[in-house]
Amino acid sequence: MAPPAPGRIFLYAAPLLGLLTIVLAFDRVLVRPTVLGLVVVVWGFFLFLAYFFRDPERSPGNGIVSPADGKVLAVGPDGERTRIAVFMNVTDVHVNRLPLDGRVVRIDDGGEGFRPAFHPDAIHNVWRRYTLDTAIGEVEVVQMTGIVARRILSFLKPGESGHKGDRLGMIVLGSRVDLLFPTDRAKPTVRVGERVWAGTTTVAEERTR
Repeated sequence: MAPPAPGRIFLYAAPLLGLLTIVLAFDRVLVRPTVLGLVVVVWGFFLFLAYFFRDPERSPGNGIVSPADGKVLAVGPDGERTRIAVFMNVTDVHVNRLPLDGRVVRIDDGGEGFRPAFHPDAIHNVWRRYTLDTAIGEVEVVQMTGIVARRILSFLKPGESGHKGDRLGMIVLGSRVDLLFPTDRAKPTVRVGERVWAGTTTVAEERTR
């Protein structure tokens, strides 16, 4: 099983931050406006990070599932493959998951720049591509950065295998994830604008031969 989202450290640190706040309250330090304001800001920032790095358990859906939470940005042909792009807002869960059972053949990094993730040219942003060997052939999951999101984390390495819905990686702050699969082996079941959830929402199904 892949490791949990690294942001869980914020949840583990909650008791310490709470204890510090109690100590300050008992020492009547919190009555000082400056200190109180600082504590409120720290708690607000802490709660935002804890919310952003949340990593709920998911039960795999049917067929080929979405690799990311968010809104479907594009669905269409890409050569002999079909591309489904999902835009992740800053409020979405940012843990990405395997769309189906497979083995990571290789991981490549490339691209340049940090354009808005929803912009068509975002395909040229700094990206990380996972090539997967699956039952329907070669499938790719591409994590793309955005203006704010510039750090990509991987939970699986080349040569490792995983099941549909397993954690694959994470992009810190809003961004985009693309799924590419052979058009002759599977067909999309979602449309642009639909809301999807990583590991659970069916975005494509295998074609019957």
